[in-house]
Amino acid sequence: MNSPAVVEMRGISLAFPGVKALQDVDFRLLPGEVHALMGENGAGKSTLIKTLTGVHSPDSGVVRLGGEQVAFTSPAQAQEAGISTVYQEVNLCTNLTVAENILLGREPRRLGRIDGKAMRAKASELLARIGLDIDPASALDSHPIAVRQLVAIARAIAVDCRVLVLDEPTSSLDADEVAELFRIMRVLRDEGVAILFVSHFLDQVYAIADRMTVLRNGFLVGEYAAADLDRLGLVSAMLGRELGALEEIEHAARSGHQAGTVLLRADKLGRKGAIEPVDLEIRAGEIVGLAGLLGSGRTELARLLFGADRADSGTLLVDGKPLRGRGPTAAIAAGIAFCSEDRKGEGLVADLSVRDNLILALQAARGWARPLPRRTQDELVARYLAALDIRPANPDTPVRALSGGNQQKVLLARWLVTEPRLLILDEPTRGVDVGAKAHIQKLVTDLAAEGMAILFISAELEEVLRLADRVIVLRDRQKIAELDGARTSVDEVVGLIAGGTERAAS
Repeated sequence: MNSPAVVEMRGISLAFPGVKALQDVDFRLLPGEVHALMGENGAGKSTLIKTLTGVHSPDSGVVRLGGEQVAFTSPAQAQEAGISTVYQEVNLCTNLTVAENILLGREPRRLGRIDGKAMRAKASELLARIGLDIDPASALDSHPIAVRQLVAIARAIAVDCRVLVLDEPTSSLDADEVAELFRIMRVLRDEGVAILFVSHFLDQVYAIADRMTVLRNGFLVGEYAAADLDRLGLVSAMLGRELGALEEIEHAARSGHQAGTVLLRADKLGRKGAIEPVDLEIRAGEIVGLAGLLGSGRTELARLLFGADRADSGTLLVDGKPLRGRGPTAAIAAGIAFCSEDRKGEGLVADLSVRDNLILALQAARGWARPLPRRTQDELVARYLAALDIRPANPDTPVRALSGGNQQKVLLARWLVTEPRLLILDEPTRGVDVGAKAHIQKLVTDLAAEGMAILFISAELEEVLRLADRVIVLRDRQKIAELDGARTSVDEVVGLIAGGTERAAS
């Protein structure tokens, strides 16, 4: 394409406290194209979009729209300039009509009052533009999520839309609904609208995207024509090969421990829209790795096993018997612990001390009517501060004052205090330095050697294969392979994730 870029971002850098979210990133978007923005969690996709749409201001770099430098201070400013965004969670008012949602804040008026007839006529024009045949006077909550997503797009193009940002628009849609969305995207693309498309479904990206930009850990990996980058190359670009310094800590690899009896067994366990029915066994003293791209179902499966989400199919057995009760309370009572990937949102309480965070799970299991004696608290906290080398080793330090690696260790310690039989670790080394990563990996192998079962989730395939006895590969919310960790290469897993042949355990 030789058209001048409608959006050009040059040298964009943005840091938050303790995190460099974007580092000297370039990005361009051409009129009349669908451009996929690709990368794993933490790659910088959302930050780049928010920088473009006025949510964040970059620390350095420039943004140009139609060749002119801009510095939006709000999404409203960006929208007025022709940049509209539709997010995964549709931001509409279900108690209003379709027409009212499409023209909310821009209602046509007559004699100082909203002109309902003109509003419905204008909404009909916009719906017709995208080929959506619904009554603009109908209540939005009478329509399924797929139609609401399309109504959100109609709202986005109600202004003079030059750029349409679609952030994970297909996550709640079935195949027919995705096909309808893609039809509308092609209509808008052919009209000259530049579409920035974010999705973790590779099949969908290759079905609709003309070009793609890949980010990893806040850096630009590259810009590619979709036809010039095959799936294997895309997955490799997204995941990277960050062996480097970690090759020096191979002592943290499998320690030759022997798996024991089956501790947990899932038979056809699934949840609609989250993960297709899965069969899974985890044995005492075994590390089972979950591998797959963002959106493959890794976290969703972990949450089902812990009871954080309720399964709508299948059974879960512990020691060969159905799990008693429901939810995390039942899981904890059965000896199952879960360290969430979102340590700030779902794990640590930032304003509490290291001591209070560390004993939280044990205290909850005992019940708040039976407070842990202070002496017991001191003994447990001192033991785990030393065992996990948490720094500073001051139990009264607010946990928000610790580095990311030490915060992760506190979260691990919280669950280890409960002496679990199965420890589910979702991205336990994300955002931590190499030293902390090595320490956590060594701790995982030591716990398995002592008989604890571990379910280990990581986007870094080298890390999964370094630690896991068995590797479960997920793609598009389905289990597609079960592999022997010791006899599996990174290239083999990448090939499966990218769309290779499914196969069973070696």
